[in-house]
Amino acid sequence: MGSDAMRSQGYYTLKDLSFDFKEHEGTFSICFWVYFMNSTTFPSVILHQVHDDISESAPFLVISDNNRINVFPVLYLHEEASATCMGSWTEVPHATVDFEFPLEKWVHIGCEVCPNYIRLHINGEVVGEKSMSSSLNKESNSNNLKGITLANVCGDRNIVQGYVHSFEGFHTVSSIKDHHLKDPPLKLSFDESSVSEVEEESDGVWGIVGGKASCRRNFSLDVVLSDAFGQPVHMDNEQVFASLVYADTGAPVENTTDNEAPLLSSYDGIEFSSCERPSKFLLGRASFKLRISQLSSKCDNRLFLIRFCVPKLGNYPFLQTHTRPIRCISRSRNTKLSTLVWKKSTHALQRLNLSQSSAIGDGLLERMNSSLEEKTNPLMKRFRVGLDKISMSVMAEPNLKRSGVECNSHVSTANQVENGCPVSLDDRSLNFEEADDSPSESSESTEERNSPSNNMESRRYPISDMTIFKYCLAGLAERSHMLKEIAISASDEDISALAYHVSHYSGCSHHGNQILISKRLIEDGTNLWMAMSPNKNHVPWERAVYEIEEKFMKIASCLTRSLSHQDFEILRRIAGCEEYLTQENFEKLWCWLYPVACVLSRDWVNPIWNSMSPKWIEGFITKEDAEASLQGPGGFQEPGTFILRFPISRSWPHPDAGSLTVTYVGSDYKLRHRLLSMDHIYGSDRITDVKPLQDMLLEEPELTRLGRVIRRY
Repeated sequence: MGSDAMRSQGYYTLKDLSFDFKEHEGTFSICFWVYFMNSTTFPSVILHQVHDDISESAPFLVISDNNRINVFPVLYLHEEASATCMGSWTEVPHATVDFEFPLEKWVHIGCEVCPNYIRLHINGEVVGEKSMSSSLNKESNSNNLKGITLANVCGDRNIVQGYVHSFEGFHTVSSIKDHHLKDPPLKLSFDESSVSEVEEESDGVWGIVGGKASCRRNFSLDVVLSDAFGQPVHMDNEQVFASLVYADTGAPVENTTDNEAPLLSSYDGIEFSSCERPSKFLLGRASFKLRISQLSSKCDNRLFLIRFCVPKLGNYPFLQTHTRPIRCISRSRNTKLSTLVWKKSTHALQRLNLSQSSAIGDGLLERMNSSLEEKTNPLMKRFRVGLDKISMSVMAEPNLKRSGVECNSHVSTANQVENGCPVSLDDRSLNFEEADDSPSESSESTEERNSPSNNMESRRYPISDMTIFKYCLAGLAERSHMLKEIAISASDEDISALAYHVSHYSGCSHHGNQILISKRLIEDGTNLWMAMSPNKNHVPWERAVYEIEEKFMKIASCLTRSLSHQDFEILRRIAGCEEYLTQENFEKLWCWLYPVACVLSRDWVNPIWNSMSPKWIEGFITKEDAEASLQGPGGFQEPGTFILRFPISRSWPHPDAGSLTVTYVGSDYKLRHRLLSMDHIYGSDRITDVKPLQDMLLEEPELTRLGRVIRRY
């Protein structure tokens, strides 16, 4: 930005920040990125004015305890600066702005200083300005000005723990906005939406099954390297290391008594120590498939964390990230029966114990399951061993054939196919299953395997068997990447065939349903993003959200109900953006919103979304909102009170993306969460005996009355 600039690239601690005025004539600008640690407390002086003739430094840049950023006049340059050495900062004229400074997040700060004004920039925008009176008419002041240094000089008393990136100082007022866009810093983050095969316990701790080789299970997750604007940084083939540490101290977890590494990476079914097999970035994302061999019970019941780092980029806290606290257990806690199944079937417990204690085959289990169908309620038809789930069956025409893969488009005059949302592989049942709201990908099916179709088996399938099995074994991020590549050239028939084979070999039709919607999801998402951002740049959130809403309403056939401000805030949270929406933010949002829109487009679901009295679904809410709404001043509401919501942790291609969850008060006054797998029923115009969803819900004895949502924001 000019040869006169004093530059300092890279990363360094805030206490090393320094800038002198030796060659300045009273006009200059400085700008830098700053990152504060969680231990930082305010008020704090970020930059002091230091001069040999002054016994105590004067403030220049201050963050006060009421979330205000202040820039003070410069000694020997502004007449107003004389009072800053006397300790009464609040009485000194200064540029200021209300700004809640975030911790553990990069923020760009810029300051312009001229003899007649000072100006403050935050993230490239002018946010504060103050007129000043010049004191440069005195020759002594001009000489003294050259002896001033701006620095962070708190020493051992420093309570501002932070880092600085790309500090630049200029002899003249220069374009701080250009500097803001030129060289943004990096941050490594953990993508919670990518997690699969992990249970979230009631205290928010992850429960992961580990221990001996015969017991431990794979789980997968992704980490993302992005810049300060949220854009992925392409450092392909750069290695990311994962390690298991104690949550309370950060110390490495010891090897097991068999001298096995506590954290293992799984590649092609072979286990390696995680430190021996790092993952590599691909398009700014690194995927891990891990197992834990060390149990919490063997470590005084302490909790673990998985820490990720990129050693070649430096040992900085913002280039490290970690998971939530983990409790590693020797068996899955989902082997306990849910409250609803326990009351409905006394034989289920015997079947469960049998499955845990003997090597019983899947075929025998399926025959046992089919012989124990519940007949008291259409919501309670099939229970499959070990999955803590309840199924709802709906009769369908057995030989029903599909002519296409599109969503229901609800038009006032007739039901027509219009919005391009593929249908389910199985039109017979709607699952009602235990939900834990963890972003876990249930690879164990809640649905029995579909019998092979003669015409599917006989025709040539152009997608290789290797691709099919790779997809079945992959994590969510890898599946998403595979589908994006396949959807570019594959025909609708190819997509349908891939969906069938994945469902068949994985034993779970839910996976196939996500494949079926992939082509239209990607096409519609790409077209919408190009319409919003022709130059593939970031888009102001306030403008983008209304175009997203318009597309959502069209796909979901919501002609009368638009999204609320609270809905927009949930979408912003899912996207992970603030003022601007990047392409990566949009993809996160779209992968969650599109499956939801497809579900809402169905004839038997659409009416409860459009219904305003009663309001069956009160928009997009979090698990915490639902739980808080079911608790009154004196405790929980009456048993049977329930709220419908879309889990914000389930995004395409997660098998449960788009599903509804019922949060309700159980008969024991405990909160329960049940997942409705919506992708098994489609096209109610083809299925004549499907009851409205509200009727099916109220037939369930555990659900008696609809609750109201109380927003926390």
